[in-house]
Amino acid sequence: FCAKLFSGIVTSSIAVIADAFNNLSDAGSSIITLIGFKLSLKPADHDHPFGHGRIEYISALFVSVAILLMGLELAKSSVAKIITPEEMVFDSASAVVLTFAILIKLWMYFFDKKIAVKISSESMHATAKDSLSDCITTAAVLISLIVQKLLKVNIDAYAGLLVSVFILITGFTTIRDSMSPLL
Repeated sequence: FCAKLFSGIVTSSIAVIADAFNNLSDAGSSIITLIGFKLSLKPADHDHPFGHGRIEYISALFVSVAILLMGLELAKSSVAKIITPEEMVFDSASAVVLTFAILIKLWMYFFDKKIAVKISSESMHATAKDSLSDCITTAAVLISLIVQKLLKVNIDAYAGLLVSVFILITGFTTIRDSMSPLL
């Protein structure tokens, strides 16, 4: 988060800054998922005769809502940048940070997906999908920086808007997947 935020400020890129805050929300989502796992393991009691297992699906729903909120915020910021564009500055250190972030999130996607399949967890499936959307988000941001550098065309806000659409689609599909077992 800190490295991306700093890179976004240095480059004046709304897409990089939004991507940074997306990573910050991922940390919050991970905490929600961990709490959901912990609570779902509680045994049945007088108030919950069938146990607490459904809490995992509710935590997956919270993760999905966080994904949607991030997508909406990114869309709003991107539209504002389309209306009033700002000049971006290419910074090679920022490109390295973004490339490293893509590799980490790609690893996280495969790790989370493996765990999700192993323990049959909707929360982990939602987390894996979020990691994959983060890879695509960061790749689009990196591409917009490279286009700015090579072609002198500022597509930052449009890349941010495209990324927000992808994040929103991910949010809606994870909500659907989280709600299905609950209903």
